[in-house]
Amino acid sequence: MSAQWLTVDDICTELGIHRRTWQHWRKRNRVPKPLHRLPNGEYRIRRTDYEAWLTGLEVDK
Repeated sequence: MSAQWLTVDDICTELGIHRRTWQHWRKRNRVPKPLHRLPNGEYRIRRTDYEAWLTGLEVDK
């Protein structure tokens, strides 16, 4: 995989969350879309999709 793809562990590390939190969010459809599932069951997310998701979470003060 090239650097443009992130693993769930990469995202959890960047956000400082536990994997269980990620799983909780995923069940509630609150994770970056689209998720790409590999044949081994692992997910990958494009960095651009992840960054767009983060931008969408920003709240104006």
